[in-house]
Amino acid sequence: NDVTLYRELVRRGVSDYVIAPAHAIDVVRAVCNLFSAPEAKAVGRVVAVVGAKGGVGASTIAHNVAWAIARDLALDSVVADLDLAFGTASLDYNQDPAQGIANAVFSPERPDSAFMDRLLAKCSDHLSLLAAPATLDQVYDFGAEAFDAIFDTMRMTTSCIVLDVPHQWTAWTKRVLVGADDILIVAEPDLANMRNTKNMMNLLRTARPNDRPPLYCLNQVGMSKRPEIEVKDFAKAIESQPIAAIPFDCRLFGEAANNGQMIAEVSARHRTTKTFLQIAQRLTGRPDLAEARESFLSPILKKLQSRRAAG
Repeated sequence: NDVTLYRELVRRGVSDYVIAPAHAIDVVRAVCNLFSAPEAKAVGRVVAVVGAKGGVGASTIAHNVAWAIARDLALDSVVADLDLAFGTASLDYNQDPAQGIANAVFSPERPDSAFMDRLLAKCSDHLSLLAAPATLDQVYDFGAEAFDAIFDTMRMTTSCIVLDVPHQWTAWTKRVLVGADDILIVAEPDLANMRNTKNMMNLLRTARPNDRPPLYCLNQVGMSKRPEIEVKDFAKAIESQPIAAIPFDCRLFGEAANNGQMIAEVSARHRTTKTFLQIAQRLTGRPDLAEARESFLSPILKKLQSRRAAG
């Protein structure tokens, strides 16, 4: 209980410490007390979306699901495009920010909330974008912990962070996936995707034994003249059901991509729009606003109707 030590720990951002000898339950209790305190800041949820194979549409799904989380579930959200060389988030949201995630990851100082806010591009009332530069004027080689400080900072101010993870297997991509609260793997219904999905699911289940198991969805299902593995056979091999099977629609997705729009903006009533909302609800555990209002008002309306019938 040295005051000098205490001041140094506070200066470094330490919230509490346990004096040795300490048992495991002491550490657990100290951590739980931090998050149960009334003044504790809310910690945002990190959702990582990754493709089982290149070109399966994982980025498109990540961006549309983030849009549904922000618009329909009214959660303050950030999309972080981690494909610094070839990212498409700025194109999909029709944004051209001068700064983005590269400024944060290459910053010599630990990023704070004010610094991160300056890097975000506003896409809607509840959605912001941490864009990738999408330029090839430098090589983007990172260490395993390159993004840790960025995500930790964003979690303090944002309810949901959707990570658009590129299809590559490096120390930092593995760390990002293992450290996420929820994982969505996007796959097409073919043999290579089935193998990769199974390998990723098995590894992530083993690496995250105390977290929710990773989820997966099938994309571009029903492409004309392409041999495909049936959804039921794909699910049997993976030993779990996909949370969604998104049909192939080149016109709808092509129009949205070329116009810098979300699927919901092109066709609000399309079944794929509803599918993205269902995925958003599954990942966050939140109902959409219309359902919440309906469930809240339903008992009141029933009472009013019964009174009118009685009167």
